[in-house]
Amino acid sequence: MSVDGWNTVLVLGGIRSGKSEFAESLVTDAPVVRYLATAPEGDPEDTEWATRLAAHRSRRPGSWSTEETAEDPRRLADVLASAEPNETLLVDDLGGWVTVLLDPDHQPADDVATIAELAEAIRTCSARVVLVSPEVGLSLVPTTPLGRAFTDALGAANRAVADACDAVVLVVAGQPVWLKPTAASPAPAAPATATAPVAVSPGDTEPTPEVQLPDVLTHPAPPAPNQEPGNPWAAPTMALPMVATGLVIQPGMELPMPDEYTGPQAVDRLATLDMPGAGLGVLDRVVGFAAATQATSTPVAWGSVRVLLLHGDHAGGASAGTIAGDSARRATQARAGQGALARLAAESGASLQVVDAPTAAAMEDEPALSPAQVESALRYGWRLAEQAADAGVQLLVLGACGAGTEAAAAAVLAATAGAEPPAVLGRVITDSGEIDDAAWMIRCAAVRDALHRTRRSPRGAKDVLAELGGGDVAVATGVLLGATARRVPVLLDGPVGLAAGMVSRDLAGQARHWCLLADHGGHPAVRLAADVLGLTPLLDLRLDLGEGANALVALPLLRSVLALAAALPAHPSLGGGGPEPEQPDQTQPDYAEPDYPEPEPAGPGPASTGADEQPASGWRAG
Repeated sequence: MSVDGWNTVLVLGGIRSGKSEFAESLVTDAPVVRYLATAPEGDPEDTEWATRLAAHRSRRPGSWSTEETAEDPRRLADVLASAEPNETLLVDDLGGWVTVLLDPDHQPADDVATIAELAEAIRTCSARVVLVSPEVGLSLVPTTPLGRAFTDALGAANRAVADACDAVVLVVAGQPVWLKPTAASPAPAAPATATAPVAVSPGDTEPTPEVQLPDVLTHPAPPAPNQEPGNPWAAPTMALPMVATGLVIQPGMELPMPDEYTGPQAVDRLATLDMPGAGLGVLDRVVGFAAATQATSTPVAWGSVRVLLLHGDHAGGASAGTIAGDSARRATQARAGQGALARLAAESGASLQVVDAPTAAAMEDEPALSPAQVESALRYGWRLAEQAADAGVQLLVLGACGAGTEAAAAAVLAATAGAEPPAVLGRVITDSGEIDDAAWMIRCAAVRDALHRTRRSPRGAKDVLAELGGGDVAVATGVLLGATARRVPVLLDGPVGLAAGMVSRDLAGQARHWCLLADHGGHPAVRLAADVLGLTPLLDLRLDLGEGANALVALPLLRSVLALAAALPAHPSLGGGGPEPEQPDQTQPDYAEPDYPEPEPAGPGPASTGADEQPASGWRAG
C-alpha cells in the first residue's frame, strides 16, 4: 500500500474534523495494519474521554493489531525505525504523544531532541506510515503555562514531521486539502513517444530491436453521437489535467464510480422473475455488476466486446524457464487469427487487438522501465481504452502473453500488498507438462533481489511500475484507468491484469469497481490480488489456457445469465404476464389414450421404409 504515490503521510486537522477517519481510509486496502495508539488512558472517571477512545477502537477492523506507546514517548521512534518494508503503520495521534512527552512523570525530558528523533525515524522508515496530528495553532495563544507548552511542542512536532513526510494533508470539516505536494504542481509529462529499454540476452552480440509506442496524446473525448438516454456506455465523464504534451496521469484522480443503487436493485429483481429453480446462485453478482456499470436495474448482455492482448517480455531471471521467442510467436498467431485466444474470440464475436508493450529490463539489476517510459505506457493504455469506448465497445477483456509476467506480477504484489514472493509465484510448467523447479527458484531469486535493490525506494504507483512492473503492467494500468474514466467495464484474467489493478489503486481507487474476475485459474498471485482488491472470482474452473482465453471461455455463460435476467417476466403471482395454460377437453374420457403425433426424423438421411426400421433404442418389440 502506498498513499497517493507517497510512502509517509501526515494527516492534520482540528477537533472532530474527521482527520482520524480520513487517515483510516488511506490504509483500508492494506492487508495488515499496525495501529500505534499514543494517547494515555486518562482519568477512569472521565466517561467522555473513555467514550472517545472506545469510538476509535470500534472503527478498527479485526485484522489490525494495536500497540500502546503511551508508557514511553521515545518508543514510537523505535517502532518506526524497526518496521519492515511490507508493513503499514497508522499513528493516532501526535497530540496524545506530545501530552505524554510533557507529562511530569517523564521529566526531565528534552522534548526538542525527542521530536528530532521521531522525525528522523519517519524519514528513514522503510514501512508505509500514516500519522495523525491535531492542528491547534490557529487559535489564540493559551493563557496558561501548560497550554503554551503543549501548543509550542505540538507545533514543533508537526513542523518536523511534515518536513520528514512525503505528503501532508489538512482535513477541514471532513474535506481533505493536500498541502504537500502542492496540487498546482502537476507531474512532469513524458514526451509523446518513448522507446523500450534495450534488452541483451546472455551470449547475444546485438541488442533486440527497440519497440516504439504509438502517439498517445489525448484530450477529453467529445460526447458519443446518437447516445441513447439512460445508456452511459462510453460516455465521457470528466476533464482531466492536461499539459502541452498531453494527458497527465497522477495520483488521486477522481474517476467515476458505478451506480450504487442499480446493482442491488437488479439483484433484488431476480427474486421476482419466473424461474423454475432457486435462481442464478453466485452468478447473480454478474447481474449486479452489469447493472451498476450500465446504470440500469435491467442490464443487457454485452454485445460489443474487445480483447486487448498485451505482449511485453521481461528480461533477466523473471523469464527463466520460457522458450526464447515463444511469446512473440503467440502474439503473431493471435494477429493472424490463430491460436486458442483468437479462436475463442471468434466464437464469442469479440474483436482482438494485440498491443506491443516495451520490453522490461532485468528488475534484479536495474529499473524495469524509465520514468518517461512509464508515463508513455500509462497514457498509451488510457488511449487504447478511449479508442475502444469511441468504437462502442461495451466490455474489455484484458490478457497478456509476455515472458516473465508471473514474476513481475509477484514483485508488484510484494511491493504493494506485502506478499511473500514464493507464496504468489506459480510453478513453472514446461511444454512437456513437467514442473521445472530450477526455473522457479531462479524467478524467486530475481524477485527477491529486485525487492532488495528497491527496499529504500518509494512505493508509489509509478515507482512500482518503473522498478518492478514493466511495460505490460504499465499499459494494463493505463487501460484500467481509461476504461474507468469512460465507464467501460473490464473482465480481468491472469496476473498482469490483477497486478495492474493493485497499482491503479494509488492513481484512482475507483478503477477496481469497474473490474470483474471470472476465474482465478488456480494462480496464487491472482487469488491474493483479488482478495486485496475485493474481487470474488465467479467460477472455479482452474482454467490455464493463457491470459485472456480463460475469460473468453466464461464469457458466453456470463452473457447467457444477463440475457436470461433481462428476458424473463415476473412471476405470475407478482403480476407477471404470460400465456394461459390450455384447459383439458372435458368431453374426452379420463382413460382415453392420448393421440401422439408421428415422430419426425432426427436428421438428414434416407426416408424410413416402415417395416424394416428398428426402434431407436435398439430393442425389438416382442
